[in-house]
Amino acid sequence: MTETIFEMFSKACAVHGSKVLFELGDRGDISFDAAMEQSRRLATVLRDLGVQPGDRVAVQIDKSPEAVLLYLACLQTGGVFLPLNPAYTGAEIDYFLNDATPRVFVCQPKALHQHSVRQTGTMSTETLGTRGEGSLMTRAASVQPLPRPVTRTENDPAAILYTSGTTGRSKGAVLTHGNLASNCEALLDAWRFTHRDRLIHALPIFHTHGLFVACNMALSAGATMIFLPRFDPDHVISLMKDATVLMGVPTFYTRLLQSPRLTPASTASMRLFVSGSAPLSTRDHTTFSERTGHAILERYGMTETGMITSNPYDGERRPGAVGMPLPGIEIRISARDRGGRLPDGEIGAIEVRGPNVFQCYWHMPEKTASEFRSDGFFVTGDLGLVDADGYLRIVGRDKDLVISGGYNVYPKEVETLLDAQPGVEETAVIGVPHPDLGEGVTAIVVAKPGAARDERSLLAGLSGRIARYKQPKRAVFVEELPRNVMGKVQKAELRSRYSNLYQHDDTTAGEKA
Repeated sequence: MTETIFEMFSKACAVHGSKVLFELGDRGDISFDAAMEQSRRLATVLRDLGVQPGDRVAVQIDKSPEAVLLYLACLQTGGVFLPLNPAYTGAEIDYFLNDATPRVFVCQPKALHQHSVRQTGTMSTETLGTRGEGSLMTRAASVQPLPRPVTRTENDPAAILYTSGTTGRSKGAVLTHGNLASNCEALLDAWRFTHRDRLIHALPIFHTHGLFVACNMALSAGATMIFLPRFDPDHVISLMKDATVLMGVPTFYTRLLQSPRLTPASTASMRLFVSGSAPLSTRDHTTFSERTGHAILERYGMTETGMITSNPYDGERRPGAVGMPLPGIEIRISARDRGGRLPDGEIGAIEVRGPNVFQCYWHMPEKTASEFRSDGFFVTGDLGLVDADGYLRIVGRDKDLVISGGYNVYPKEVETLLDAQPGVEETAVIGVPHPDLGEGVTAIVVAKPGAARDERSLLAGLSGRIARYKQPKRAVFVEELPRNVMGKVQKAELRSRYSNLYQHDDTTAGEKA
């Protein structure tokens, strides 16, 4: 059986106990031994609050080392960790609490007055702040460490992560101890991550990337995390001289490239830059390599599966590609409508099977069943192709596919061409209702500072480069694209915002693709 994350952490503590786990600047550092001690005390607190194996522990708190220790405490008690975005509103929190029915809900001390009314006879409300203040740590100071963790198997649930979506439709993906540990082991091997690494951790920790990739790897390998509350490009560049790895989202790299301090000299101590959670532009990939001599390693994963593929550590890291399957994981490209494997080079639905794939959607057996093929492959909802050299390329979400005049239009193909045009910073291609075509291919465009915003010339630049039915009918210029906290463009918001764009647009009425 695969070891659990807590068992892997325990082994790291036995070897690297006095080593710094969390490097915190003005707060002082926390060693592996101190982290173990505090997490065991927090485990006792959870046990005393009634947490039994399988009970959920929901947390809506800001990033702190204590939040990670609470996660470890939860694993020790057999509880199921449920991290929630601090930006969620009261109505959204009500949905998650009603759906998950946690035994304990942990909030920020400043938000206790808002959440105390949510306490029930079966759910206690506790607090935890960014500097270790709050009721949880006060309780932890007066209890003995939990003598031994509850035994867990690879099939026991370890966490629930809710997928992004409108309140009332978000699905809770149940991740097992085996899911988390097997994915961590695969990444440690694929990225050559060891106790010698010093990871710049500037990601949020309510999400797969920041918690189940970055933290799990450091906890298991015996590595040090330079633990930052948020991403600040100048500060991160200053830290690179004493670090080895940065894990980030594409916006991290876009902002780093805006600094003249990003040079081969400033990145000389770094061995690995990882990007994920949203597509990295080919332009940023190429420019970063030219500026630093480092090729960013792009990988692909999702809430329900952890990491699925990765560009090679040794070998070509191709712009626009997310690499090959991690050890023990299978992927295939299938026909969207009927299933069945497609030949390499053809676009279809990305499906995945392996020990990383989640157990189920919480309390949604029918939804769970509908997302799996009969042979155990999970349908990711992403569209892509495998090229001649075995690299996976993602062309977009199935739900973002534009069907215009009966033809399929893959937004990524159009976006790549638009992004390469002079004066274009970035684009998002969407489909919105069109009176004649069903959906009109529409480009939402962010221009570079000082560049002209000329819709006609922008669209004319695509003439003869792609089929006419793929060419946008309109281009709308905006100051910025809406994104979630992990940097993903929110295309659903754009489709809603521009849903009436063609309603009274005589310029496109009667136009045929």
